[in-house]
Amino acid sequence: MRLEGYPKDVTLRDGASVSIRPIEPDDGEALAGFYRELPEEDRLFLREDVTRPEWPEEFIRSVDFDRVFSLLAEHQDRVVGNATLYRSRHGWSAHVAEIRIAVARPFQHHGLGTALASQLVLHATSLGLEKIVAHVVDNQVSAKRAFEKLGFHKDAVLRGHVKDIRGVTRDLVVMSNDVSHLWEAMAALMADYSPTMGE
Repeated sequence: MRLEGYPKDVTLRDGASVSIRPIEPDDGEALAGFYRELPEEDRLFLREDVTRPEWPEEFIRSVDFDRVFSLLAEHQDRVVGNATLYRSRHGWSAHVAEIRIAVARPFQHHGLGTALASQLVLHATSLGLEKIVAHVVDNQVSAKRAFEKLGFHKDAVLRGHVKDIRGVTRDLVVMSNDVSHLWEAMAALMADYSPTMGE
């Protein structure tokens, strides 16, 4: 399934040009390469074992643009970011979605995460979602700060809730924000790096 308006071309704060588009069925190898190249410390608390050979294809099969909406960011034909919005279509939390973002080290702190998040929020709005949550491990200081800049606030701390790939137990911080407030915060942040959202 193809969505209108993609790819989106974005110029980051350091001048790098990145193209953002929905993930496609033949992206498995490129997605696997992106996660393999992430430093181990960036993979410590990922929900899935992204190094499993089967993982990319399993993940891509789960994408349906309604329940699981996933984007890739590419620079010079290489994947440099992946952002996904997860939501339940039924039940008491059908108005809520979870956001997960991973960005390659050289592209961190240049506005790519915000650009990816903005596209997920646009999609969340089109689905009529009202709230977005993010799960951050307590020692992921940069990630917490990034979400705080987007207006996320701490809802809860789950003590000893997660173990990293080394078996170390950590607290999980649940952060959230309303979709409307998120869009306002991102509009201000995106003005700092002058994105060009051309076709």
